[in-house]
Amino acid sequence: MRIDINCDLGEGIENEHLLMPLISSCNIACGGHFGDEFSIDKTIQLAIENNVKIGAHPSFPDFENFGRKKIDISMVDLIKSIQFQMNLLLSRLLKFNQKLHHIKPHGALYNEIAKDSELAKTFFKAIHPFLKNVYLYVPYNSVIEHIAIKNKVPIKYEVFADRNYNDSYSLVSRAHKNALINKKEAVLQHILNIVKSNEVKTISQESLPIKADTFCIHGDSENAYQILKYLNKELPKNQVFIDR
Repeated sequence: MRIDINCDLGEGIENEHLLMPLISSCNIACGGHFGDEFSIDKTIQLAIENNVKIGAHPSFPDFENFGRKKIDISMVDLIKSIQFQMNLLLSRLLKFNQKLHHIKPHGALYNEIAKDSELAKTFFKAIHPFLKNVYLYVPYNSVIEHIAIKNKVPIKYEVFADRNYNDSYSLVSRAHKNALINKKEAVLQHILNIVKSNEVKTISQESLPIKADTFCIHGDSENAYQILKYLNKELPKNQVFIDR
């Protein structure tokens, strides 16, 4: 079994040099919740050096809350913001003669388009011009997944390796004490359970069917490096390999 492990990078944590050798795809913040030409260029360069696939990580335009809160914004302004973010990243990729591999929305935007039909349609409208030969990372059983499939957009199903799930497939709120999976052993077990059974165990211990092509480890987690180093060591022992 081969899996993709992705990481949200270029977010000001300054740990990209540690994480990049341990992952297979990255999602680069491009000016919505964080990011500018300097941080983007630095992250692209590291991705090239480590043969890591490059994705865009657009969000609500909200530096103050790091894109983790739904903000009051018109659909027109949201489209303009997302397209500005996409064009910023693409301009930097052009500088390095690199192609975009995927798009993965960030934070509150990611969570909202999983359930809000109108917002999902708006997001899809914003990114549609950029989707030629580009994957869209989507959560399983989500509104944005169904829109992408209907429009014949290539998708990759994403599961969060370091987050717990509710019975509705939504992520447990970060306000909850059990939102994060911090122990490296628990992250490994979470991944193996999904890979082997195509099910995810929720916070209430229910088992839900799920699809997973790519697993996310949050780059801003305190022990992201330790988790990824452990996974690189332990996954192959379980016949699961990172698809570099």
